[in-house]
Amino acid sequence: MASRVVLHVGLMKSGTSYLQQRLGANRALLRERGVLFPGETWRDQVLAVSDVLERKQAGPAARGRWAALVAEAAAHDGVVVVSMEFLGPAPPERIAEVVGSFGEVPVEVVLTLRDLGRGVPAMWQESLQNGGTTDWTTYVAGLAGKRRPARAFWRQQGMGRIVGNWAAAVGTGRTTVVTVPPPGAASGLLWERFCRATGIDGEGAAPVEPANTSLDGASALVLLDLNRRLEAAELSSADYHTLVKFGLAKRVMAGRGGPAIGFTPPPWLVERSAEVVERVAASGARVVGDLAELRPVAVPGVDPSSLPAEERLAAAVDVLAGLTVQRADRRRTDG
Repeated sequence: MASRVVLHVGLMKSGTSYLQQRLGANRALLRERGVLFPGETWRDQVLAVSDVLERKQAGPAARGRWAALVAEAAAHDGVVVVSMEFLGPAPPERIAEVVGSFGEVPVEVVLTLRDLGRGVPAMWQESLQNGGTTDWTTYVAGLAGKRRPARAFWRQQGMGRIVGNWAAAVGTGRTTVVTVPPPGAASGLLWERFCRATGIDGEGAAPVEPANTSLDGASALVLLDLNRRLEAAELSSADYHTLVKFGLAKRVMAGRGGPAIGFTPPPWLVERSAEVVERVAASGARVVGDLAELRPVAVPGVDPSSLPAEERLAAAVDVLAGLTVQRADRRRTDG
């Protein structure tokens, strides 16, 4: 039986992809040290969490996967680490079900939190990569309200609420908050903090390349225009994720190298972030890092709404070139 289960529940856009890739890349090393990162690939955890949360997007492939993960954890003699950001905003009743799945095994929770100055541009890009059609100016202005896009944003980024919900389920003594280091911090610092929070030995773990490279401003606008054109096509969720989110946005657009999306946090966001810091501090959760790092910082870059048509055209041509090369590589691979 597992000695303890550590659930890394997000939040979204807080270095989760980097940590998941590093855990996966070092699965064998961690296993030698008594730590299980369940599944053959991280997708097994995605499907398992989709199953327990009853996410319809995963379809039939998710059925029974949570029970399989729990069984794998139960058969392991040591520490089990599960990392999936879908868990973060789960409602209290679903959290209780997740925690209760492991029976008498102690469950600990780790939450990685990132300042909202960097979080806002990242979440806008995430919305675009999931078919969003809201432009940058409208998106930022709408976050101060109570409708879309604010509802979706705060569901994922409501740090105080999410920390409180998980702490209530497992106890403050088993809840740890990890703050994402500020820009310019030493490479690998987030990994070191995560290992300290989870109590695992990550010394000598193979590094991985940065995950989820951001879209530049012009590429984001091309994706926005594409999403608007595709609305009438009524693509299935599976087709969109395969062809657009992963085939186009993540494999061609990401890391293109154009000017990044800039953002200066408005006063209301600074004030709200201060309230969040107070709420997280009052939760009693252990902190690895510094809650001061959650104060929103300005992100250097361009305002997407001000980019000239020439830059959008150049980005679109780069995308077509990238897709052509991708298709040619696939043809050679397929023979």
